[in-house]
Amino acid sequence: MKKILILLLLTGLKAAAQHHHHAAAVTPGDTAWVAENIPLPPGLKGEVGAIDFLPDGRLVATFHRGEIYFYQPKTARWYLFAEGIHDALGIKAISAKEILVLQRAELTRVRDTDGDGKADDFAVVTDDFGMTGNYHEFNFGPVADAKGNLYIALNTASNGAGIRPEVRGTYNPLGRPGRMYSCVPYRGWVMKLTPDGKLHPYALGFRSPNTLGFDAAGRLLVCDNQGDWLGTSKLYVVKEGRFYGHPASLVWKEGFPKTDPLTLPVATLDSMRTREAVAFPHGYVANSPAQPVVDRTGGKFGPFRNQTLVGEMDHPFLLRVLLEEVGGETQGACIPLYVHGLRRGNNRLAFAPDGSLWVGQTDRGWVGSEGIQRIRWTGKTPLDIAGMTLTSKGFSLTFTRPLKSAPKELFAVKRFYYEYHREYGSKKFDETPVTVTGVTLSPDGLRAEVTLGELKPGYIYEFRLGDLVGKVGEPLLSRLACYTLNKVR
Repeated sequence: MKKILILLLLTGLKAAAQHHHHAAAVTPGDTAWVAENIPLPPGLKGEVGAIDFLPDGRLVATFHRGEIYFYQPKTARWYLFAEGIHDALGIKAISAKEILVLQRAELTRVRDTDGDGKADDFAVVTDDFGMTGNYHEFNFGPVADAKGNLYIALNTASNGAGIRPEVRGTYNPLGRPGRMYSCVPYRGWVMKLTPDGKLHPYALGFRSPNTLGFDAAGRLLVCDNQGDWLGTSKLYVVKEGRFYGHPASLVWKEGFPKTDPLTLPVATLDSMRTREAVAFPHGYVANSPAQPVVDRTGGKFGPFRNQTLVGEMDHPFLLRVLLEEVGGETQGACIPLYVHGLRRGNNRLAFAPDGSLWVGQTDRGWVGSEGIQRIRWTGKTPLDIAGMTLTSKGFSLTFTRPLKSAPKELFAVKRFYYEYHREYGSKKFDETPVTVTGVTLSPDGLRAEVTLGELKPGYIYEFRLGDLVGKVGEPLLSRLACYTLNKVR
């Protein structure tokens, strides 16, 4: 009897182990991109503010307690370059001896002038913007355009905390009301720093624009976070002089009446604003989108060449953004990019010379993780959505690998919108299933033309794809795609 019990126990343990192994197994697509942890120096608090790569291939990173470190990937060694920096959330590497750092009070040029590997010269590039001491006055950037102009974004202040008795910049009481406010210049603006050193107001209407980037087409992108006046988080294509919806910063717009912007009717503000190019559905796509970067690796990072990737703080995935021009405006889709082993808190992104993507993570006291991870493509091309474009009757979806078939019952579509209003966030409005009238698969299996029963501007069209498989039986990796339809063809 004892031998039988031992045999049964061993059999049960073996079966449990087999079951556990099966449950933990991943599909080939799940391991197409793999994240590995980069060990940090002992004692360093790993809340990453910004990352970039030096021309010599080393990583440069800022941390929440004021440190700037260099990291040599070849030797896995860290070098302290500078410390005492105040809440740096943006950097731009110039050379091994010079970087630009956007800290709380200024954009600073940090240099090593004597060649000992440590910064010894800190020079103000610009501080021509206001500060109240409010904790929420974060600053983001800089990013450079092809002409050498630099762009930064200035966060609005929060009524969750007050302001200091002494402020920098002209105080405007008309910018003080509201949940998020702009009582000193130019909170809630994107600013342009020209090569002559002058800082110019560029575009306005942002709440918490974390952060900026240029896409492959040269468009300036800004991700803004859900809150008051933002029913959900959004990605904007930013153009000079335009207003993007959050009213607080209007008090600093030249020619704007001397009045509290919050007294204007919502319909008036709505008529003034430029719509987002992409809305990220809240709760399951993005709660707090972060830095946009472009895959310019020439295929070293996988099949999504020249596409824009966006960090996301609350979820363990990144986002791909697919933009197109329709009727003179930019709009498009967002699709999750799944990475095996990726943590949350994905705040800052930078591509390394070898084509790997490095991610700086933070929780900022809210949600997320801490540290740095390196994402590499394993060489496997999963079956995934490669592109999504609007047609006159629906959408065209392209895939990285040929589909075996595309029955229309595996394409579930609904539409909804988030309301533009003063309140914090928004529920979904007019959430309605959309009839899929047909799906036509191209002869090579790489493109599915989906025709819908209706196309209405002003809605997010959400696709949930079923158990589509490739010609060799491989499963589809990303089954969710959300297209922000501002204009129809």
